[in-house]
Amino acid sequence: LRLVAVLKAILEGEKAAVLKRDHHLPLSFHRRQEELKFGLGLQRLQHRIREIQALRDGSAGDGVGPQVAARGGNGAMQSPMAGAAPPQELPTLILEAVKELELAKQQVLKRIQIWKRQQQLAGNGALFEENLAPLQKRCESLVEVYFQLHQQVMAASAELGAELLPRLLERFNEVLSSLVKR
Repeated sequence: LRLVAVLKAILEGEKAAVLKRDHHLPLSFHRRQEELKFGLGLQRLQHRIREIQALRDGSAGDGVGPQVAARGGNGAMQSPMAGAAPPQELPTLILEAVKELELAKQQVLKRIQIWKRQQQLAGNGALFEENLAPLQKRCESLVEVYFQLHQQVMAASAELGAELLPRLLERFNEVLSSLVKR
């Protein structure tokens, strides 16, 4: 019992020293790194959405020119090539964006799971940061990007085709439902 008491005192002293040393830092290095990764992922997603929007705007503008040229007969060989390139790039961009959205969702769900675990450990006396604002901000940011991407997919539904659109919508529903459920 004496050995246990000595070890407990040593561990409490180390815990106090660590807390004193890291008290001025609001987040640990690992958590700060995680926040930066998530922020970078969101920025990458927003960039993808802008690329999709630009490609859609560009393909809509380019689509009129070749069609007019094909009607005149001069650009008949160029119109299939010009018309075929953007629809192939658009699904690829959208699929990459959806994949990044799912990765960002996984990061949010991981952070929610960590928060739940910390809450459980708080019942045993562990320190617990009850501030839900950062977690709420993450969820809101992700949902905002989700709706922007969903809007772009719905606007590009004609270019995506009957096979790809239902699969994308299913993936979108899974992302939103898993966020809401957890």
